[in-house]
Amino acid sequence: QVRLVESGGGLVQAGGSLRLSCAASGGTFSNYAAGWFRQAPGKEREFVAGFGSQPWIVDYLGSVKGRFTISRDSAKTTVYLQMNNLKPEDTAVYYCAARFSNLTGVSADDYNYWGQGTQVTVSS
Repeated sequence: QVRLVESGGGLVQAGGSLRLSCAASGGTFSNYAAGWFRQAPGKEREFVAGFGSQPWIVDYLGSVKGRFTISRDSAKTTVYLQMNNLKPEDTAVYYCAARFSNLTGVSADDYNYWGQGTQVTVSS
């Protein structure tokens, strides 16, 4: 059973950058598809970015395309979300998620494993 721990959130001004990390234990991302989700107060949890494990196929929420990049390290134990040109509307708790599948999913219901979340706050 895989365990996920996120880090890297914080407070940043609009236009700034943050990199979130998601470290996996009990499994690697060579066997799991992974995704980043976010949830703002009073809103549903939404898919931000994800990849399938085999082959490497990535998908992004439309509003973050060109600004966010999902990647993983060569050991396939850590997933990153590089966030550039951040906007106040990106403010949310960001969650890492994984599922035992080759294919990514865009619904929270597709994922079995979740991290505890990390807060990202973008000031205007």
